Amino acid sequence: MSFDPTTPRRLGRSALEVTTLGFGAAPIGGFRATLPEGAAIAVVDEAWEQGVRLFDTSPFYGYGRSELRVGAALRDRPREEFVLSTKIGRTMRPLRPGESAPEGMRRGGLPGFVPAFDYSYDGVMRSVEQSCLRLGLARLDILLIHDVDFWTIGDHELLEARFRTVIDSGYRALDELRRAGVIGAIGCGLNETEMCLRFARAGNFDCMLLAGRYTLLEQGALDTLFPYCAERGMGIILGGPFNSGILAGPVQDGAWYDYAPAPPEVIARARRIEAVCGRHGVELPAAALHFPLAHPLIASIIPGALAGAEIAQNAERRSGARHAQQPHRDRPHCRRAGGRGAGRGPRRADRGRTLCRDPAGLSRSQRDLLP
Repeated sequence: MSFDPTTPRRLGRSALEVTTLGFGAAPIGGFRATLPEGAAIAVVDEAWEQGVRLFDTSPFYGYGRSELRVGAALRDRPREEFVLSTKIGRTMRPLRPGESAPEGMRRGGLPGFVPAFDYSYDGVMRSVEQSCLRLGLARLDILLIHDVDFWTIGDHELLEARFRTVIDSGYRALDELRRAGVIGAIGCGLNETEMCLRFARAGNFDCMLLAGRYTLLEQGALDTLFPYCAERGMGIILGGPFNSGILAGPVQDGAWYDYAPAPPEVIARARRIEAVCGRHGVELPAAALHFPLAHPLIASIIPGALAGAEIAQNAERRSGARHAQQPHRDRPHCRRAGGRGAGRGPRRADRGRTLCRDPAGLSRSQRDLLP
């Protein structure tokens, strides 16, 4: 069975339709490496040529640079032909005299600006205004609460405080903007299944952007978040289908997993999955792109890219790969992951993951859902 990457799917109960293959714009904002302006816009142009019509960005990606580049590539295209998703939670402020720009994964970010967390009503309104100006667009299709999870914050008390600020203050702004038609749909863009579920229960959301928690390596969302979203009519966009690169294949020592070098046990598990794919004549990255979309709740996957060739390759993998049902011998025995033993320390404790550890490396849900 194959998928056309340009085929539209309805995003939950919203009025929005998105292509099954979307574009994650974190890399072109300087997520891990600098990228010239022209090259970044060319990547978005290539995504458009391949039929991609869902574009996801954030003020945090490159401290505004990603939104500027996405806007430059899209603002002169017919507005009704694409869906634009961005996020709230950080506003950008100019550096103060003597203040240095932060370094790290966003080292290619816009110089002279620094992000400031703000999930309040006023902060949401300010963030939306800034995003619209950077993008050059008068309305946003999807607006997501960004990074209210333990993995990002690393402190339970601060996480609780930000969650309460969103629900008691920022959510009101989101709902008002949705009612006014400035935003088409609201949701959350998070790294953790449990926090997505907590938000889903606390507000009237249209969708969730779940990063990396329903992939060939992890299916923790299948038993908790997905049933609740199905009951409430919430759609799901799946970010990070390659789990930060390890599933982009071939699996190598030093491969990245969840924004950091993969632990040995994860590399071993990915290699077992790659071996299963090989026995059935399927490339690992093609399986990684197909697998999430076999679930009816997932409307789109949004891998990132730094070059047009990556976009074309992902589109080819999405449209041309064929997946055989895995035989009985490839069934796994999975465990629920959580806490330090599940990953690389306490910052990964609350993601609600199911990690496969069987000889074949595939879970029952994978076997049943592979097309």
